[in-house]
Amino acid sequence: MQRQFGVHQPDFGVLWADRAYGDREPIPREHILQPRVEAEVALILDADIGSAYPGPADLIRAIGYVVPSIEVVGSRIEDWRIGLVDTIADNASSGGVVLGSTPVRLDAVDLRLSGCVLTRDGDIVGTGAGGAVLGSPLSCLVWLANALGARGAGLEAGHVVLPGSITAAVAVTPGSTVTARFAGIGSVTTRFASEDT
Repeated sequence: MQRQFGVHQPDFGVLWADRAYGDREPIPREHILQPRVEAEVALILDADIGSAYPGPADLIRAIGYVVPSIEVVGSRIEDWRIGLVDTIADNASSGGVVLGSTPVRLDAVDLRLSGCVLTRDGDIVGTGAGGAVLGSPLSCLVWLANALGARGAGLEAGHVVLPGSITAAVAVTPGSTVTARFAGIGSVTTRFASEDT
């Protein structure tokens, strides 16, 4: 993802409750400008992160389970000609998230090795594995917790953390159906409503 958009460090934004969608729930077209999708493993916390600078073991203990997810990103900048400043100003380009419905315990899967196949309208448009996300989605969680801690904020039980895309972002159009299938985790599907619905 960093190579795709010419951004050379991680960033973060906020997931809004009114932009969270269930598996197979259609997404209204007007909600997101220039929509693209990213395949991610969502980390669901069931404990607060108490330390300002937690280590990996603290964060592993705080994860209740993982689910497959599709992050929907969008941009107000024409043709996605963005840099780090643009994505920060635009809430990390976050437009919404689609969460899978089958939780998987962290000790049941190796997130680094879990492969993903992303399809759009039945065609494979992306592949990857969890190791593409800073070496592991857990490394991203450590980075995020420390970045928030440095700003006097933290992570809490119930928070959903999207650690980063396993595949490149893929453009979608009205009527597109997208599925992300993760080895050992399951699948999640979303559909972008047609303009006339």
